[in-house]
Amino acid sequence: MALSNDNLKGVTLALLSSGFIGASFIIKKKGLRKAAAASGVRAGVGGFSYLLEPLWWVGMITMILGEVANFVAYAFAPAVLVTPLGALSIIVSAVLAHFILKERLHALGILGCVMCIAGSLIIVVHAPQEREITSVREIWHMATHPAFLLYVASVVVLVFVLIFRFAPCYGQSNVLIYTGICSLMGSLSVMSVKALGTSLKLTFEGTNQLVYPETWFFMLVVVTCVLTQMNYLNKALDTFNTAIVSPIYYVMFTTFTILASVIMFKDWDGQSIGSVTSEICGFIVVLSGTILLHITKDHDKNPSRGGYTQISPSLTARLNGEMLKHIEDGEMSSNGEVVVNFKRPDSY
Repeated sequence: MALSNDNLKGVTLALLSSGFIGASFIIKKKGLRKAAAASGVRAGVGGFSYLLEPLWWVGMITMILGEVANFVAYAFAPAVLVTPLGALSIIVSAVLAHFILKERLHALGILGCVMCIAGSLIIVVHAPQEREITSVREIWHMATHPAFLLYVASVVVLVFVLIFRFAPCYGQSNVLIYTGICSLMGSLSVMSVKALGTSLKLTFEGTNQLVYPETWFFMLVVVTCVLTQMNYLNKALDTFNTAIVSPIYYVMFTTFTILASVIMFKDWDGQSIGSVTSEICGFIVVLSGTILLHITKDHDKNPSRGGYTQISPSLTARLNGEMLKHIEDGEMSSNGEVVVNFKRPDSY
């Protein structure tokens, strides 16, 4: 299927966004290393010297340019086309890290890159055409359709349950809690970003949409959803390994976003079963490649390669319990060391 002009613009912007964002990770990491070498304090342990490093700011500006390009892409192309292409930023960062940061890209990582590219091509070829919208009120009509209102209500209820019921109890032990909140709110933020982006596009074309309260409402939703999304994404990254959080978040966020877009914008209406099936297959291929890439990122930390194994919390608790028992049975020596008195059993 030939791409329309709008879809072509959206794909181009999405690819530029992936390039900028993927490169920004490498530039910022180089800046962080340079700042840490100069000050002796890494950002991970509370250092802020990177704020004085020009290279880090170059990376930050590059990331902002990428996010702006991604924002504009949603104004031209459907979310089912733009969102999965975000996986290409992982390829850019992985390849650049291999050559610039000397972070080895393994054979499985190369396979993951190929899978992401192949899946993205399948999605682009079979993507639906962007429907023509002439006013933000058209988008408002879509957003207030009973089917999408049911989706929004379900998301809000699930987010509240996760935040107030499950997060206090399981947030620190189950990665799906924080990533679930991010992904659900992210799907609403993308729908609002698309609505806002379309409104601004129409305004720049000469049809002012800023006079409608719906435009400002979508802007408020964008701010609210993005702040919530970023808050819980930071909590997830601070609590769990990035190699675990990133693929799970990408899978859940992309899935919910495509679902929301299909419900609100009816992206698959008018498409053949073959095209829809091809898009889903392409999406699955991209997800598989993304997970494979992230798994191989942590490959060198595998215990079999000379690293270390993290002790599980339950094992740590048992070891601490045994140590406390020995300490209670022992006594303190004059130099502050614990002398443990082991009792010999009477019989075996």
